[in-house]
Amino acid sequence: MKDYSAIKSVLEEIHPLHRTLASDGLDEALRIVGSYLPDSAGYQLETYAPGKKVWTWVVPERYIVKRAYLETETGQKVVDFCDNPLHLLSYSLPIDRVVTWEELQPHLYYSEKRPSAIPWQFKYYERNWGFCLSKDQYDTLDRGVNYHAVIDVEFGTDPAAGFRIGAGVVYPEGGKADGVGEMLICTHVCHPNQSNDDAAGVVTAIEVARRLAAKPLPSGSMSVRFLFCPETIGSIAYLAHHEDLLPELRAGIFIEMTGNDNSLILQRSRQDNALIDRVARTALNRTGGEFREGEFGTVVANDERVINGPGLNVPCISISRWPYDEYHTSDDNPAIICEEKLQEAADVVEQTIRIYASNYIPRRKFRGPVFLSGYGLWVDWRVNWALNRAIEKIMMHFEGQDTIFDIAELTGLTFEEVCDYVNQFHAKGLVDKLPLPVIAEAE
Repeated sequence: MKDYSAIKSVLEEIHPLHRTLASDGLDEALRIVGSYLPDSAGYQLETYAPGKKVWTWVVPERYIVKRAYLETETGQKVVDFCDNPLHLLSYSLPIDRVVTWEELQPHLYYSEKRPSAIPWQFKYYERNWGFCLSKDQYDTLDRGVNYHAVIDVEFGTDPAAGFRIGAGVVYPEGGKADGVGEMLICTHVCHPNQSNDDAAGVVTAIEVARRLAAKPLPSGSMSVRFLFCPETIGSIAYLAHHEDLLPELRAGIFIEMTGNDNSLILQRSRQDNALIDRVARTALNRTGGEFREGEFGTVVANDERVINGPGLNVPCISISRWPYDEYHTSDDNPAIICEEKLQEAADVVEQTIRIYASNYIPRRKFRGPVFLSGYGLWVDWRVNWALNRAIEKIMMHFEGQDTIFDIAELTGLTFEEVCDYVNQFHAKGLVDKLPLPVIAEAE
């Protein structure tokens, strides 16, 4: 595992790569991810054959760009993929032809909102050819001359060099705990020359994985699976190849756009008030800063639609700083990324995981009031008044229905304080620990 002095430094390595759905640049980004993840995560790359059906989708081909440029008929260069990968419409079809302005114009893409920036545009599934450039440059182009459009690309179908994703698992103290399930942390690695969308989410996830490895979750907690993949089709392909994981998944967090100067926003799960929503809200409140909330699918729509979608329905939130003006343009670069914003997002995701993954349902093994002093469980009111006053209420919720987090909310105590105290009941043989119920549709 390589070290770094700042999360942003890893983002700066990933930013310039041509990270489209399946490409050499995306492979390099996945390699960089693996070099910074903790060795204990067992990070591995998986390769899926282009053209293979995954649920209702199809694994895309590898996009191999040999050259791509637009020039005047006399050879004056207009845009070149070598100067900036954004100049090429992602998954553009090949062409080598002299065209008139009237023929060319429908194949040029620019941003009205940010006229000096190059937009990022793509045609993954409804393919065409095209180039992207700034509105300022577009306005200067001579409408009276012909242009030479050259896009020399290949759509690779070799199964050995196909569509790739990366995944690793961080285990609690003592290793994988049976029967408690997993959390899934997902972020997308694609989008060429984009920093906040979503290299920022990638490096935030890396930081969280490193923290969980450095300070493992308590023994018996959930494992935490980290998935780094191209947007939407990546999580679909991975989960379609690992349907055995579906019954294990208890909750998900999709991380993206965490580095810009905006407040964090919690997009709630499809269930809307599931345990993961409430835990994330608690973690956000702990930061002391402003944050916002939105319903499922109303803030931004990405891989939570897969994880929390039909047939899976694993409660999945997203954490982001949407919106931001530089979105999908060349202005989405490291200059807009703030280290403290990345750190704050990592804090929130880490706290959400630490609470959710170590949460459980206590079920009593006793009758009547517990002889607290006899078991060393009495809490001196002069030392901890709040916990002393809450003991009776805590014990009343040992009926195998409420989680530790539920009890913390009901008593106004912190999750950690309640968990530490109830763990003492478990150590004395007074309660069993039941895992969180499965909400997902794992059939």
